[in-house]
Amino acid sequence: MILSDRDIKKYIKEGKLSFDPMPDLETQLSGASLDMTLSNEFRVFQHTSIPYIDVSRPKTFKGLTKKVVVEDGCPFVLHPNEFVLGIMRESIKLPKNLSVRIDGKSSLGRIGIVVHSTAGHVNPGHEGALTLEISNIGMMPVALYPGMNICQLVFQQLSSPAQVGYTERKTSKYAHQKSPGESKIFTEPTAKESKQECFNLKNPKK
Repeated sequence: MILSDRDIKKYIKEGKLSFDPMPDLETQLSGASLDMTLSNEFRVFQHTSIPYIDVSRPKTFKGLTKKVVVEDGCPFVLHPNEFVLGIMRESIKLPKNLSVRIDGKSSLGRIGIVVHSTAGHVNPGHEGALTLEISNIGMMPVALYPGMNICQLVFQQLSSPAQVGYTERKTSKYAHQKSPGESKIFTEPTAKESKQECFNLKNPKK
């Protein structure tokens, strides 16, 4: 079940759903979603200095991105085919009976801005700001501004409260974020380090 505007207000009033800072419900709340705003921190990929990303090798993630901080009132210009990590200005604290879906804004989508590539689902019990995977699939550079509405959250009620919330899991990688978080896929048990000879092109296996 998706929460309506009145249910979102009720959850907030009862302290079951909280934000920091608190969004302006008069301008950011719609019939079944709540707009979130863009922070001023971004992570830009250093593709000119990193030859490739190997999800099994943590050292290939070192220096993968550079933090860029934009002053309020100044733009961050996202060029066509560019991909960066951003983050919501608001931190969110979810109860165990609510999950969230991150959706883009229609007005931004119509000029080619996508705010998440795959990570559109947020598990119940999550605490912290949400990292946004922002890309420009359009033909023109787009200026994005800190504080602008960047995405909308759709709240979904679970059939029953989760037994273990996201931040309670020992394997949670992105809880309590305050800045755009880089990928930590190399910490997963399935990402076993590959053998060096796999990359030895001079002496391929016969």
